[in-house]
Amino acid sequence: MEYEKLEIGMYDSLGKTVTESDVVIFAGTSLDVNPLHLNEEYAKTTMFKGRIAHGMIGAGLISAVLGTKLPGQGTIYLSQNLKFIAPVKIGDTITAKVEIIELTDAKKMVKLRTTCVNQDGVLVIDGEAKVLKK
Repeated sequence: MEYEKLEIGMYDSLGKTVTESDVVIFAGTSLDVNPLHLNEEYAKTTMFKGRIAHGMIGAGLISAVLGTKLPGQGTIYLSQNLKFIAPVKIGDTITAKVEIIELTDAKKMVKLRTTCVNQDGVLVIDGEAKVLKK
């Protein structure tokens, strides 16, 4: 979508169920092989009482919304802050949502609230992103 068509309050989202394969592939790609994500016996001894997915899998869904839906193709990701509020378990369905909260016309910069919720509506990630939309 062209910058000139963007408006404060516009939003879009994308959902995905996190699978065992997602976690294993992400661990291999990122080199984050923390046993909390990969070893059930170890993970049972933690505060989570079982394995959890990498938080950045959810963050990747935010990137997917920005690059494919809103603002969409041609978006340049400048910055992102994230708070990981609750764990994501394998089998959870995560919905990433972005909402335009500020537009800077002179730079064609867009500021968005970025969130991820699980299938129960529980907020798991909260943050803000800045992107350029040329």
